[in-house]
Amino acid sequence: MNEKKLIALAEICVQHQTEISFIESLQVAGLIEVLNIEDAYFIERDQLPILEKYINFHYSLEINLEGIETISHLLSRINVLQEEARTLKNRLQFYESDNSTRQTII
Repeated sequence: MNEKKLIALAEICVQHQTEISFIESLQVAGLIEVLNIEDAYFIERDQLPILEKYINFHYSLEINLEGIETISHLLSRINVLQEEARTLKNRLQFYESDNSTRQTII
């Protein structure tokens, strides 16, 4: 079975000097997923960089939860647009290379 590695929220709070209530508010907002296992709270290891980014936004840059939600939405939208641009660029290169092959034959 392929188990995902979990990190205890208590450990994260100590290491990053953050409050559990902030992490809970991120969960309520749908920005991270917190797992409750035997009365202890965990996040999956792949979510740690995202959580650390939100902690930095909040504590270092003093951005409130609504601002973090907005930034998260905009970054997600940027990623979608970049992927669309990459796909369109690949299609264009395909048709340009196909077109140059046809011109060489003629």
